Amino acid sequence: MAQKISTISPSTNKVVCERDETTIPEAENICRAAAKAFLTFSNMPFGQRKEIVTKALALIQERKQTLGEELTLQMGRPISFGAKEVETMQKRADYLLAIAEDALQPLPGRPEAGFKRWIEKEPIGPTLIIFAWNFPYLIIVNSLIPALLAGNSVILKPSPQTPLVGDRIKEIFDEAGLPSAVLQVIHSGSTDTLKELVNIPDINMVTFTGSTQGGRLIREATASRFIPVNLELGGNDPAYVRSDADLRYVAEQLVDGAVFNAGQSCCAVERVYVHTDIHDAFVAEVQKELAQYKLGDPADKTVNVGPVISRSAQKSVNSQIQDALAKGAVNATPPNPTFTSPPEEGNYVVPTILTQVNHDMIVMKEETFGPVLPIMRVSSDEEAVQLMNDSNYGLTASVWTQDLAAGEKLLKLLEAGTVFINRCDYPNPVSITSLHTCARQVTKHHIQDLAWTGWKNSGMGYTLGPKAFDPFLKLKSYHIRERQG
Repeated sequence: MAQKISTISPSTNKVVCERDETTIPEAENICRAAAKAFLTFSNMPFGQRKEIVTKALALIQERKQTLGEELTLQMGRPISFGAKEVETMQKRADYLLAIAEDALQPLPGRPEAGFKRWIEKEPIGPTLIIFAWNFPYLIIVNSLIPALLAGNSVILKPSPQTPLVGDRIKEIFDEAGLPSAVLQVIHSGSTDTLKELVNIPDINMVTFTGSTQGGRLIREATASRFIPVNLELGGNDPAYVRSDADLRYVAEQLVDGAVFNAGQSCCAVERVYVHTDIHDAFVAEVQKELAQYKLGDPADKTVNVGPVISRSAQKSVNSQIQDALAKGAVNATPPNPTFTSPPEEGNYVVPTILTQVNHDMIVMKEETFGPVLPIMRVSSDEEAVQLMNDSNYGLTASVWTQDLAAGEKLLKLLEAGTVFINRCDYPNPVSITSLHTCARQVTKHHIQDLAWTGWKNSGMGYTLGPKAFDPFLKLKSYHIRERQG
């Protein structure tokens, strides 16, 4: 008898939906069907695959309001933000659709008299996509769209917290005309089951977005298999505010970067280093900004900070705050009536500003994944860079300055996959139709959008950008001598 997976609302701690857990024998049958479907789908003309994907994406946008409401129900993000994630999903998809045909073209070899030589790009086969609950639509588009356009069959494994996302995606792509078994869903909440799942022989690739701990588990579980594994993992992302920064603007951006989605983003701002000359003024600006936020029921359209995902997450975030306070940090959170008595039935964490922090505190060394903004005073650019790099993570980092030349020099020293000046918490979702003239006219042939990749314990591999299709392809070299003798 199948085990039930219950999805618990972060705002009420009541069950909002249940799914039967996929057993390993059932998963093996699903993967076997995916392998069979791959044989025909991989031979479908690219134009036909693109037409199906485009139609499915249009259906998703038609239903974005309902899908956004379901997200609020499952993972607690304020309702006012739900549909916006689905809209941004389309922007990423537009870029991937635009570069797909060129990305899948064969690569010519160097000309050589009497020989034909080239490299074909072939789909890798049944691909398992395991994705997290915090931004499920944004996460899934990174892998699903290039995987399908390249001709792969796909098995989705959504988080137990957002199972409806996997189900809705499958329903919509089926409605759009995707052949049977090309896209299937597995529901699982057990790490033991996950270890067995990634070792099913019919799976040719695993892509995972989630915690560093989860990524390590998957890498260890697949160590005996020679299949590609793409990991997008956690972060402890730093920001540095130089003495010449526009403090009001930076405070607004960094509070948003730390508190949006209740701080539950792999690229959320988790620690801020501020030059001593402007430290106190900056803290005052951050307090003014945070005082305007509203914590509460995510079904309330005026709320912009909802609960964290679970009671255990609430406990973990609060324990980091208490550890910092016990070691000398100061709670500099401004008065805010919504912070005083959030709904008791939910997993609410008060957005918290901490000052007088240091690297002996857990909040400065580990991923918090909650609405906490620790601010540390530094005396120089050199000290800021040293502290920013003093981490096992390397997802994003940002520098805030009006001196762009100085800022770019600092970016070169930072150990992170994406580095920003005067921006943060932003995996670029560029849309081809939104590109416009800046310093020069931009055309399709000039577009080189940004990759999403983590350094250190923040990941392995990449998605998005000009090489977004590469993880979902294998290369086959053709070397033909045109005549014998």
